[in-house]
Amino acid sequence: MLHLSSACNYYLYKADTDMRKGFDSLSGVVSSHMQLNALSGSVFIFLNKKHNQVKLLLWEGDGFALYHKRLEEGTYELPAGDDKNESLSISHQQLQLILQGISLKSVRRRKRYQHNSVKVDKNQQA
Repeated sequence: MLHLSSACNYYLYKADTDMRKGFDSLSGVVSSHMQLNALSGSVFIFLNKKHNQVKLLLWEGDGFALYHKRLEEGTYELPAGDDKNESLSISHQQLQLILQGISLKSVRRRKRYQHNSVKVDKNQQA
């Protein structure tokens, strides 16, 4: 079962991904296009052109794990972000909402205290 934790970093690749890609090809996308380290323990998220399939790639210390889901109906929503970057850092809550099919535009968060070193950019909040 997939477990999402606030202790992990999540990076969404915003370009369309060929879902035939496997472990090696996706880790190559992480290093060459996203300019990130695939062995960092972060979760890397890829969507196909129709946004009805998602793959999550994770290095677990002794090998890669790959989660793949295809929706029978509906699509996954991409969060709004900077158009010039190929990847977007998202929170575990945002990923959970995306996977559950909840519209990110309709989610409103109530104000909560955050220590200065932990404040999240308003654009990254779901």
